[in-house]
Amino acid sequence: YQRRVHGTLSECLFFFVVCGCTMLIPKKNREEIYQYLFKEGVLVAKKEYNCKHPQIDVPNLQVLQLMRSFTSRGFVKEQYAWRHFYYYLNNEGTEFLREYLHLPPQIVPATLKKTMRSVAQTQRSGDDRPPRMGRGGPAGGGGYGGGRDEYRKAAPAPGEQPQFRGAGRGAAQE
Repeated sequence: YQRRVHGTLSECLFFFVVCGCTMLIPKKNREEIYQYLFKEGVLVAKKEYNCKHPQIDVPNLQVLQLMRSFTSRGFVKEQYAWRHFYYYLNNEGTEFLREYLHLPPQIVPATLKKTMRSVAQTQRSGDDRPPRMGRGGPAGGGGYGGGRDEYRKAAPAPGEQPQFRGAGRGAAQE
């Protein structure tokens, strides 16, 4: 039994998505998508099948189909919110793309690169900062009249012993 699909190109492409049929993607487009995903480490695609992807010059449908394949193979993590798919490249996906694109191990996605600001923060010593005055401040004290430890160590005043009468929920009824 052979089924013929009549209609416009977008209807035919939508038929591929609905049926779950395999889709042939030109190698040039596949490599553009792979290069973009490896360079950025993340990819956002709107759930629209009849348009071009805004960052990559390929049809959005091809991006969605390749990312669906990557998700099923465990190369990316997928999140969906407000008609947008968010794909995050994981370590297995990075290794796969590195082999496919023939890249050296020194080249990493942008999500794994440290920015100059974060590098400067990790190299900075802790002595040039003023002491923090919140919880866990100097000597556990904090800036609010002492810390928890001093409060817990203090003995209650005579005659102010706490009394537990059992009037709360689950207490025995008389």
